[in-house]
Amino acid sequence: MQEITPSELAAMLNQPMAVPVLLLDVREVWEWELTHLSGSVHIPMNLIPIRHNELPDETLIVAICHHGVRSLQVANYLKNVGFDQVVSLQSGLDGWALQVDPSIRRY
Repeated sequence: MQEITPSELAAMLNQPMAVPVLLLDVREVWEWELTHLSGSVHIPMNLIPIRHNELPDETLIVAICHHGVRSLQVANYLKNVGFDQVVSLQSGLDGWALQVDPSIRRY
């Protein structure tokens, strides 16, 4: 699985997890400051190549961006450098706001 839908992620986060989940927000700083998911880790996309060693190996990583394009690229990059459990949030934070949590600021 390369992508996870907002509703699939919401269901995963709302049940007791057998596998921990790391929400990795790869948007720019100004986007992060506008809005982000509580508990997410912020590493802008351009810094992933020099900071991916900060990410845990035994955790499902869900990459998140605005619409799901940058996060899919980051997920593919992380897979190429050896991360086994990484997916992208399909439709990004905007999709999350539309499908799961309308309190998330849209931009």
